[in-house]
Amino acid sequence: LGLLWAVGIPRIQKVYASKVKLVPPPVTRGGPRKTLIPDQKAIAAEAMLAKASWHRITWRRGTKGPMRAKFAAARVRVADGPEVRLQGRTGQHLPGDEVWLVGEHRTSGERKYYLSNLPPDTALKQLASLIKARWVCEQAHQQLKEELGLDHFEGRSWRGLHRHALMTLIAYLFLQHLRLQAASGGKKKSRRATATTDTASRSAHAA
Repeated sequence: LGLLWAVGIPRIQKVYASKVKLVPPPVTRGGPRKTLIPDQKAIAAEAMLAKASWHRITWRRGTKGPMRAKFAAARVRVADGPEVRLQGRTGQHLPGDEVWLVGEHRTSGERKYYLSNLPPDTALKQLASLIKARWVCEQAHQQLKEELGLDHFEGRSWRGLHRHALMTLIAYLFLQHLRLQAASGGKKKSRRATATTDTASRSAHAA
């Protein structure tokens, strides 16, 4: 569909370096093989980023202050291509499409890894920000279920489910619009009140 995506992966997910090439396999007694093989071995995602340059990035401010962690990224080709026999082992996979491999080292010591098809010129901070935007989606999904009944559908048709989801999303957007409007209005009102108080104070001093 041409959509941009980012997805979490296990640390043992096999990947190839982006410069991997497909070459003819060594000649064996069985005759030449037609399937080209990669000129390097696939390694685990965590091994690929083990020697990468890690940078501390703040992606947004939370209720407890700035949210930050260390990130590193490298262009790779995921080992999710056709299944072949490599180095005498079956069940191996050829290189797939080139994507970003992103690693995250949290302050708690936890480590996470992601793949994303964002463009090759995407900055590391933008990669981290877009990956961590998942939290916003999870919050929206939670509120849709708890406050608007997204999970209360009991029909059996795709059309009915689609309409139910659409109506809850419209209701959510309307409520979110009211929340943002109230928040911005509150700030403006407080600024006006502060300005009015300062003006009255100066007038009193002048008198």
